[in-house]
Amino acid sequence: QVAIKSIRKDKIKDEQDLVHIRREIEIMSSLNHPHIIAVHEVFENSSKIVIVMEYASKGDLYDYISERQRLTEQEARHFFRQVVSAVYYCHKNGIVHRDLKLENILLDANGNIKVRG
Repeated sequence: QVAIKSIRKDKIKDEQDLVHIRREIEIMSSLNHPHIIAVHEVFENSSKIVIVMEYASKGDLYDYISERQRLTEQEARHFFRQVVSAVYYCHKNGIVHRDLKLENILLDANGNIKVRG
């Protein structure tokens, strides 16, 4: 399974926004880490940019915590360790995630963290 993100070019404000989007795609495509969403393919035509990426079937960490009201210490440690591993990998490669929040931390079918850009 994959997730597909489609960006309509008519919604992009200006050339600078387009450059920013392409740069973000380039960065995400270059990353290879077990706790960062993998970008498999990128397609572009005159009207849109389509990104095919890894699918995280269990949704985001915000919804996960909201449904359960709390995490066990073991669960929190497990998630935190994986988030720190992903962030460390990014920083080691000169990349800063500027929007790290629960909604951008996803869970795969095995309950492992997948950070998205």
